[in-house]
Amino acid sequence: MIDYNKYLNKNIKTIKPSGIRKFFDIANEMQDVISLSIGEPDFQTPWHIRDEGIKSLEMGKTWYSPNRGFMELRNEIAKYYKRKFNVEYDGKTQTLVTVGGSEAIDLAFRSLIENGDEVIIPEPSFVCYEPLAVMEGGTPVIIKTKSEDNFRLKASDLEAAITDKTKLLVLPFPNNPTGAILERQDLEEIAEVVKKHDIIVLSDEIYSELTYGENSHVSIASIDGMYERTIVINGFSKSYAMTGWRLGYALGPAPLIAQMTKLHQYGIMSAPTTAQYAAIEALKNGDRDINRMRDEYDMRRRYVVDGFNAMGLTCFEPLGAFYVFPCIKSTGLSSEEFCTRLVMDKHVAVIPGTAFGECGEGFVRVSYSYSLKHLKIALERIREFLEELKNGC
Repeated sequence: MIDYNKYLNKNIKTIKPSGIRKFFDIANEMQDVISLSIGEPDFQTPWHIRDEGIKSLEMGKTWYSPNRGFMELRNEIAKYYKRKFNVEYDGKTQTLVTVGGSEAIDLAFRSLIENGDEVIIPEPSFVCYEPLAVMEGGTPVIIKTKSEDNFRLKASDLEAAITDKTKLLVLPFPNNPTGAILERQDLEEIAEVVKKHDIIVLSDEIYSELTYGENSHVSIASIDGMYERTIVINGFSKSYAMTGWRLGYALGPAPLIAQMTKLHQYGIMSAPTTAQYAAIEALKNGDRDINRMRDEYDMRRRYVVDGFNAMGLTCFEPLGAFYVFPCIKSTGLSSEEFCTRLVMDKHVAVIPGTAFGECGEGFVRVSYSYSLKHLKIALERIREFLEELKNGC
């Protein structure tokens, strides 16, 4: 019998599997489950976008693209960021097309982080940041955001977390799992701290189109003095309902994008060709699709938040992404216990807040990227579950 432990990378062995996928897999093995566990739009990719992908196949456009992605797509990405967020990038040198936003995040970490470097990560947040820091020999430094602050990162907390080993700040807003956003004033205060200590920012803006209320998304790259020290991550999965197309991108200073491109060349080589042709169409003619889907999400958002608050599971108003983060402390159950019992007893799958960091204890993540019909059924089952808990069942 071979002892594989002696061959395995010790850093990789310390990393736990994703807490999101655990409950997704449980739900897949059960009948009659309403799963609100995965952040995937229930919309189909708009037809005109799919049609461009199909046309590219019919025309035999099945060859490799350039490593950085097709020039036409990179130029359209640059135009999009100028048009939407007033940040100007060069499609040739400051843009890299990747296999989903996840690859772009990975490339940024691998290009920047060395042994002993500290990476500041506000939590709760998406599951990949902390493991990626560990894989590169870095040290994650966690800032626990709080419900009483609407889960925003405060500049004062950032200042307190910085040391002489700090190299990178992850800025995951609009936030998964909380739905929190940062407004311009928040970003300006954070920017002053970042510039003072000369660190780099990784701004994960995958939910940039999904913001609600009066203020639209502001990229920290648009804040004075931050353009030259920010890597922006974005993609097509959430805003255009293109999760399966696996296409994302990174924008940033040319010297940083160049190093990320080298890693991309050797590890992936190029993003899927068909998906790139579809993405060009999305950027050129997809604004109405975004608005239509965002309006639907907004209606669901208000319905779900009101539903949880009416049940007694307090839920602050999320102004971004498509998640709510209700507090379940009143039930007396841990986040893991609540989610396990809910899926087993009522066949509703949600995600423990602890999947997104220890400070997520006492909360659960619920995605409203599902049909109103499914949300209504799920909320009714959760209400029944809470009643049974009260009655000692």
